[in-house]
Amino acid sequence: MKSTREEVVAALSTVADPISGKNIVAAGMVRGLLVEGSSVRFVIETHAAHVERLSEIKAEAEQIVLALPGIGTVSVVLTAHAPKAAEPPDLGRPGRKVEEGPQPLPGVDHIIAVASGKGGVGKSTVAANLAVALASMGCRTGLLDGDVYGPSQPRMLSISGRPASPDGNIILPLRNFGVTVMSMGLLTMEDEAVVWRGPMLMGALSQMLTKVQWGALDIMLVDLPPGTGDVQMTLCQKVKVTGAIIVCTPQDIALLDTRKGIDMFQRLDVPIIGMIENMATHVCSNCGHEEHIFGQRGVELEAAKLEVPLLAKIPLDISIRSGADDGVPVVVSRPGSASAAVFGNLANKVRGCVASC
Repeated sequence: MKSTREEVVAALSTVADPISGKNIVAAGMVRGLLVEGSSVRFVIETHAAHVERLSEIKAEAEQIVLALPGIGTVSVVLTAHAPKAAEPPDLGRPGRKVEEGPQPLPGVDHIIAVASGKGGVGKSTVAANLAVALASMGCRTGLLDGDVYGPSQPRMLSISGRPASPDGNIILPLRNFGVTVMSMGLLTMEDEAVVWRGPMLMGALSQMLTKVQWGALDIMLVDLPPGTGDVQMTLCQKVKVTGAIIVCTPQDIALLDTRKGIDMFQRLDVPIIGMIENMATHVCSNCGHEEHIFGQRGVELEAAKLEVPLLAKIPLDISIRSGADDGVPVVVSRPGSASAAVFGNLANKVRGCVASC
């Protein structure tokens, strides 16, 4: 016998909110409730100032739902709907800690943002292949899918299932092709939209950074959503980012948005490791004719203008696309191909860049 969504709601209605005096359902604190078979997932949303006080409420809600018939796993995220106001530093009081900037992530040597100013340029496909290529070289590699609205890394890396949390606090990431992976796509159904406000996204990203048992990593790649929004700023303000890799097609219209993305990283004091020109050229598999569908040398010229390295020119190749759709990156499905060699060279350059940081 399995519990219904209504039964889960009824159970959560017995959990009191000590702040408002109402139950957490009536107080509007339960968000994104999903009952899928024996698994239940939901968010408890509160004001940032009350997060620490409500940690016990999270545990109570989890235990109450877990006690329902047919419920095997419960995943609860406690997040804030408003940023916590920073206290002004009190320099006159000895021992008072002045507000700090981005901090290193324990166990992770280098965090590299993989970003694009515009969607549809193949950023996630590049991130997946780069991660697997780095892992194949013996580099301890992690991949955080920061594209919360459109997480695609579980599909691209053939990862399924729900991450476990033995203590209800730390999440155990999943792993494939030698890459340790965490993604919102592992916590939601594939066709389920994430309808969250900016602060909730920031809370989710923070938890995937600090509440996941990443272990010891040489490099963590963060596949960011396109544009210059909350996720990008949260990442760069919360943890120390070694640098950013910018992915773009050579098309002029894509480069317009890319310049904005580069400007954002510069404002956040994040170095640009280099640029990648994706879909640079297409060679017909029948006749061998080469054509530059999205323009020619656009990213190369932009990199020269910014005085940053052009890390790779990746072709528009059907094997790269099919590898992403099939969940087997081209560096695995066709390791001896020219496309796989491009990603291998890219991985070598990235390793060299972080080694000199």
